[in-house]
Amino acid sequence: MPHENFNDLAAFATVAKERSFTKAAAKLGVSQSALSQTIRALEERLGLRLLTRTTRSVAPSEAGERLLQTVAPRFEEIEAELAVLSELREKPAGTIRITAGEHPAISVLQPALKRFLPNYPDINVEIIVDYGLTDIVAEGFDAGVRMGEQVAKDMIAVRIGPEMRMAVVGSPAYFEKRPAPQTPQDLTAHSCINMRLPTYGGLFPWGLEKDGREVKVRGEGQLVFNNLGLRLHSALDGLGVTYMPEDQVLPYVAEGRLIRVLEDWCPYFPGYHLYYPSRRHSSPALTLLVDSLRYRG
Repeated sequence: MPHENFNDLAAFATVAKERSFTKAAAKLGVSQSALSQTIRALEERLGLRLLTRTTRSVAPSEAGERLLQTVAPRFEEIEAELAVLSELREKPAGTIRITAGEHPAISVLQPALKRFLPNYPDINVEIIVDYGLTDIVAEGFDAGVRMGEQVAKDMIAVRIGPEMRMAVVGSPAYFEKRPAPQTPQDLTAHSCINMRLPTYGGLFPWGLEKDGREVKVRGEGQLVFNNLGLRLHSALDGLGVTYMPEDQVLPYVAEGRLIRVLEDWCPYFPGYHLYYPSRRHSSPALTLLVDSLRYRG
């Protein structure tokens, strides 16, 4: 159908929803006779009766109802997107609520906000650190952050970070007392500083892989935490070996305060993604933040 007929479809959708030529004409700002001629011309081009008219009412025919269900949502989406674009011309403002794990909050969100917020003083950002797989719609969040493979298929996901890698580390003082592990199985003889996550219902497994062979280690130890900082400092204090995101330990490895082991068992995997339910409901503030966070490496 030629593009110039889109106005005819919009006119039909308005009449069908209002069930009245009088109300539809007033809403569209045209005369009833002009609107009637538009609908009649559309019916002639399609070769179908779209509206059933009586002296008291107007209702879609079977073909009209099918067309209405198809085109009405499209026009609503276009109107919503135009409204968002219009709002972008104005000063963006509002609060953006994001749920994220501790590591992405520290390594990705915090550096991005340092660049973003000074340019938009009327935008506020609230970040709730949560290791559970939060239902962002039910909990009232605008967006969440997860690993790429954890994002639900019905969500819009935007990559915000590079590929990641984990690291197994311990202090020189710790390894003076015990030999460095050569295989994942060797970790059973070590004091592992573990992490408990609500999603797993237990201790977070150490995922190790080499040559296509994947091993999940659940080592034992005296310490269990639910944050990065305490695990890192406990490893630095020589209380055991721990399994952490590589970027958090590399500076200490470079300084000689930590020793990395089993490096060949730590492959790269997909990095973090910001996800949210639908572009139709994205505020101008969230749209700007998403663009700022988008990974371009």
